[in-house]
Parts: sequence; structure tokens; C-alpha cells
Amino acid sequence: MRDEVTDAGQVSEVHRVTDADTARTLGSGEAPVPGTPRLIAWPAAATVRAAAPFTGVGETSVGTAVRVRHLRATPVGGRVGVTARPPDRADTRRLTLAVRAVDAAGLLVAEGEIDRAVVDRRRFREGNP
Repeated sequence: MRDEVTDAGQVSEVHRVTDADTARTLGSGEAPVPGTPRLIAWPAAATVRAAAPFTGVGETSVGTAVRVRHLRATPVGGRVGVTARPPDRADTRRLTLAVRAVDAAGLLVAEGEIDRAVVDRRRFREGNP
């Protein structure tokens, strides 16, 4: 994976599809192409980094909702570029981040939104979010 953070806080990552990413391996189908769980996991991981500027000392963010459409298959060995764009500003402890995945040809593979909540890290680990 290669990654980058832009000035606007957008996080971009590039993943090469392996057998471990396929629907067959993940148990979400029989096709030897990335499974939908992987096309949710990659953007979700990017949102962690994109949400970091909205957290303070002792805080982290946790995922609370996923709305992602998986639109296109990419073969094993292909590349998928993932981006997570944070909101322009956050007025609450809840964030909605726009996510996209495109293949090497620039064709849309997946798109949607992932919500994250800013929480106190210690309290969350103790079960008191």
C-alpha cells in the first residue's frame, strides 16, 4: 500500500489486489475478485487517518455506519486507489467522510460514505463511550 495525505485532509491509498482480498477467500462470494468486505475495509481504514485532525489529545474515532456501493470488479494483481475525504468542518463529535475507490484505469469501483464518532480513548476502552 502507498498512501498520501493532502492539504485538505483527504487521504489516498493504493492497494494491489491479492488472493487474500477475493470474495472467495473472504467468504462473501465465489468470484476471484475483491470481495465487498475488502471494498469496505480499505476505505474504512483510510477514514481513520482522515478523521485524525478532528480528534484531540486522548481521543480517537470509531466507525459507526457504512454506506458503500461496490460497483465494479478488479482482477487479482490490479490496483485500487482509495480516497477518504473528511468534512470541511465538524460542528459535533460525529463525522461523515466521503469515500471512493477507482481502478488503474480511473473507473469507479466503489463509492459512499462512512460515519465516525470522536470518543475518549480511555473511556471507550473501559466500555463507557
